[in-house]
Amino acid sequence: MTQTQPPAGAAPTSPTEDTDPWPALFALCLGFFMILVDSTIVSVATPAIIEDFDAEVNTVVWVTSAYLLAYAVPVLITGRLGDRFGPKRLYLAGLVVFTLASLWCGLTSSIDGLIVARVVQGLGAAMITPQTMAIITRIFPPARRGKAMALWGATAGVATLVGPILGGVLVDWLGWEWIFFINIPVGILALVLAWRLVPTLSTNTHRFDWIGVALSGAGMFLLVFGIQEGDQYDWGTITGQITVWRMIILGLVVFAGFVVWQRVNRQEPLVPLGLFRDRNFSLANIAITSMGFAITGLAIPLMLYAQLVRGLSPTQSALLLVPMALMTIGLARFVGGLTDRVHPRLITSFGFTAIIASLVWLSAVMTPGSATWEILLPMALLGIGNACVWAPNSATATRNLPIHQAGAGAGVYNATRQVGAVLGAAGIAVLIDSRLSAAGLPTSFTPEGGGGQLPAAVQGPFADAMAQAMLLPPAVLVLGLLASLLFERPRHDGFTRQVPTAD
Repeated sequence: MTQTQPPAGAAPTSPTEDTDPWPALFALCLGFFMILVDSTIVSVATPAIIEDFDAEVNTVVWVTSAYLLAYAVPVLITGRLGDRFGPKRLYLAGLVVFTLASLWCGLTSSIDGLIVARVVQGLGAAMITPQTMAIITRIFPPARRGKAMALWGATAGVATLVGPILGGVLVDWLGWEWIFFINIPVGILALVLAWRLVPTLSTNTHRFDWIGVALSGAGMFLLVFGIQEGDQYDWGTITGQITVWRMIILGLVVFAGFVVWQRVNRQEPLVPLGLFRDRNFSLANIAITSMGFAITGLAIPLMLYAQLVRGLSPTQSALLLVPMALMTIGLARFVGGLTDRVHPRLITSFGFTAIIASLVWLSAVMTPGSATWEILLPMALLGIGNACVWAPNSATATRNLPIHQAGAGAGVYNATRQVGAVLGAAGIAVLIDSRLSAAGLPTSFTPEGGGGQLPAAVQGPFADAMAQAMLLPPAVLVLGLLASLLFERPRHDGFTRQVPTAD
């Protein structure tokens, strides 16, 4: 494997050069924020899309499912492509694809066309996400990477919260099309800033592992599709002899074949298994999978409770998330500084503990008669925990990675996060159905666009079912807590000493 240098006049390629990398990071976070918002923004617009296209609920659910599927499946591949062709090139190409697909989504005149456009949007997102993390790994030296990952982590955490709020406002005031049209000016600005501010980094002439590409793509599709859509098919037959469980099992078998191939491939595997020799990288992937599960899973019972029990509109329901967003943003810089000097075990374990406590607390106050402030307090604690997990965990995962494998490592990390999110959505849906059935309630309740409150007689049992479902995310987060407790001491220069603050 050889390296190729960028053309003359290109931006510096080394994270040790005296170049301020922060403008590049801000440019990257803008595009990253946009694609993550789109992961959640559509859920608020579902009733409006159903009404406008006169479509069935299960069909409209695919507007979100298609995006998440197209986002999750190729992430391993696009991370490696960034190593091969340059992370900046892949990032810019992804922005172009995502922005044009957003225009397509807003202009489409059929539900089928919208689903296809969302697939293309997801592919653009898959091109963008691994590159942001890979570029951060390469332009920031290890001793300063914690602060950088703090901003990246805060962006990831806040984007999942802003999506429902922004979606509610746009749908209420302008129409569902604007949840996609809003991406166009943001995408253009992100493209211009990235073109000017993000450095052109050296590339590596990898031999591309086409067998690995085929196995990973097929395995991810079978596994993610089976888990993501299992509840829609009642975990039964999809078509013909194909059942949800057969698809999931086949996906696991294909993935096992992928891992075996990566081990025996003596050329250049798509995912170098040597990455997992780094203890912190392996543990951080376990931790981020549990976080993806929890953050995706907690939003569903909370929004159903807020709209059907408390009678809030989609926008009002989403505003319950504001304390979490404010605490995550407000603590990002402080936690980032600690990440470069304090053992990651201390920060992340505190973060996981705070999140677990906040969700158990939230479950206890999800009653028909609870005051709004009783909901907001555990949400604020959740924001504190978020700030102490996203950035430190990401920095810990990438700090020891070889520069030429930054893209591969970022692809693996983001793939595990996305799989965790899919598992969270599927798992919480199954548990909600189970709890509603156990309470003798139908499982067909859906929030209306203006906030449809349930009859008083069923508000109590429904709230109890949502509160019980809320206990699943903290149970899974225990795995993340255990993983974080096993982090080893960082080895980068500057650890335990004051890091220069000139940046």
